[in-house]
Formats: sequence, structure tokens, C-alpha cells
Amino acid sequence: QVQLVESGGGLVQPGGSLRLSCAASGSSIGRNVMRWYRQAPGKQREWVAYINSGGYKNYADSVNGRFTISREDAKNTVLLQMNSLKPEDTAVYYCNLEGPNRTYWGQGTQVTVSE
Repeated sequence: QVQLVESGGGLVQPGGSLRLSCAASGSSIGRNVMRWYRQAPGKQREWVAYINSGGYKNYADSVNGRFTISREDAKNTVLLQMNSLKPEDTAVYYCNLEGPNRTYWGQGTQVTVSE
């Protein structure tokens, strides 16, 4: 049974930083494609960042240069470092694991960027 648990969300002022964590159990993140998504109120869920087993990374244009995805294999955890946050980054952020037969989602963590 694969489980993903996100943490690290919160309220931050524009220009600030947050680091999100996604702790996985039941599967090794190092052998799977891991993604972060986000969903703002009234909007569709959108892809944010990607990392594969080889360490290749890719980002949505809206966050490229501000967000960094990484893995801590020893902790079986995926991180999303978010810098220079903007109000439009406000959303629930979800971790996603692409397994061989299905994908898995965490429960999400709220990020609010506001004065």
C-alpha cells in the first residue's frame, strides 16, 4: 500500500519561501516518477514540477526559476523548495507518485501567499 503524506504548507508573505515535503511509504521514490501539482480555488489541478528516477527535473513555466524539486532518498521523501512566492501561488499542493500500474496522490497541503 503506497501512501504519500505532504507537509510544510502555511501562510507566507509575498516574496517569502516555503519548503514542502512529501514522505512516501510502500514504494521507493527513487524508482518512480514523482510530481508536484497544485489546485487553486475554482481552478483545475495543474502540474508544477517533475523528477524521475534518473534525477531529471522539469518545471511549469509559472514556477521555473523559483521552485526546486529534489529527493532525499534515504528518507524516501520528495521536497519542493519554493522561493519568491507570489499570491498566485496560493493553492493546495499535492504530491504524486507514478507507479508501474497506477498513480498515487497525497492528501495535499495548503499554501497561502498573502500580506
